[in-house]
Amino acid sequence: MSHAVAKPLVQGLFDADTWTVTYVVYEQPGSACAIIDSVLDYDPKSGRTRTTHADKVIDFVRSQNLQVAWILETHAHADHLSAAPYLKAQLGGKTAIGAHITGVQKVFKGIFNLEPEFAVDGSQFDHLLADGEVLPLGALAIQVLSVPGHTPACMAYQVGDAVFVGDTLFMPDVGSARCDFPGGDAKALFASVQKILRLPPETRLFMCHDYPPAGRSVQFETTVAQQRAGNIHLKDGISEADFVRMRSTRDATLAMPVLILPAVQINIRAGEMPPADANGVAYLKIPLNAV
Repeated sequence: MSHAVAKPLVQGLFDADTWTVTYVVYEQPGSACAIIDSVLDYDPKSGRTRTTHADKVIDFVRSQNLQVAWILETHAHADHLSAAPYLKAQLGGKTAIGAHITGVQKVFKGIFNLEPEFAVDGSQFDHLLADGEVLPLGALAIQVLSVPGHTPACMAYQVGDAVFVGDTLFMPDVGSARCDFPGGDAKALFASVQKILRLPPETRLFMCHDYPPAGRSVQFETTVAQQRAGNIHLKDGISEADFVRMRSTRDATLAMPVLILPAVQINIRAGEMPPADANGVAYLKIPLNAV
């Protein structure tokens, strides 16, 4: 890799409840930063939210004297709620997600029969991202990569030699994300992964989740070379047909994520709660026998 490629600093903060990693990427202390895939704590038993994990992100940002430029989502997550509005209120920055979120909003507005006023134009976010777009980040830049397959709106973010892959890839011994959510497509995911794995072999890849097998501690950083050599679903030599067959068979056995119904309702709103009812309380919907 050329010596001219930036090597940003990356801080990953792991949330053990949802197996999610929130990243802060920046050039140096005192510089601009981006926060990727934040987590709002949610207790499905009580319906209560907390900001424990988000506060750890805030503490880190402040400890490094960073200025938040962007609060990015790799996609509308089904396994955790976004803390983007809380982080924006505390730290500033613009929220952004892939432009295809509009299609996801349309689908789930129907599934949840959301209020007529719910807009399906992505306007809940400050900025909608296109494939190939470049976002400024102080002396660094964020290259936006469209990587559909897990969802139609999935994006990866490349900053210098670091790529935040969202749910396209997991650690090599875990494999890849499911493709059976609305708009998911195993062929599309295979193509998206090839796009990432064509990057230089030493490119650092940062996972959005880790579900470690027994006996391994949590890890969330790997390289293109390590994925090409060892990813159990997508290493070199595995064909598109092999992958699609494996993914389709495996996805048919998977239960829905515990938080999919609350998470998607919040995340298609850029992390905001639904409008409160007349009594001042916001409610989520649980569609019966519909998903």
